[in-house]
Amino acid sequence: MTRSTPRRRNSNASSPDPLRVLALDYGSARCGVAVCDPTETVVTPLAPQLRAGTRAGIGALAALVTERQVERVLVGLPLSLRGSDSAQTAEAREFAQRLQRRLGPRVPVELHDERLTTRLAQRDPSQRASEDSRAAAHLLEDWLARGRGAGTRARLPAAEA
Repeated sequence: MTRSTPRRRNSNASSPDPLRVLALDYGSARCGVAVCDPTETVVTPLAPQLRAGTRAGIGALAALVTERQVERVLVGLPLSLRGSDSAQTAEAREFAQRLQRRLGPRVPVELHDERLTTRLAQRDPSQRASEDSRAAAHLLEDWLARGRGAGTRARLPAAEA
């Protein structure tokens, strides 16, 4: 049901220790979910989470974080093509803050630009995972390829955690 996408490991000696990261392509009805292995070489789309913004949805995502031993969560930030906030941006930010409060400071939640991930997922020849989860996989692959989002992330303030 899921597909794994091998990714070339960044051989930069100054790169931080590998992490298991969970990526979320948030939508109020469905949230795409993908995870990387601890070596950051394989990204796997998982089953989408329905109604992720509800108390039950956030609880299910928190359980997944524990089950998969996730050390960081990425939430896709739906910016416009020009890089400005879109109608869904505020909703994604609010969801990320609620998830951060639930997870606490041990598992940081970051926002990452998700422009074009859905378009890439639509063009993906593998149809074994949902389009939403394929978009989350593309989000995570982009974050990893950019050296863990260097210069493209917005970490939520610790005070709101």
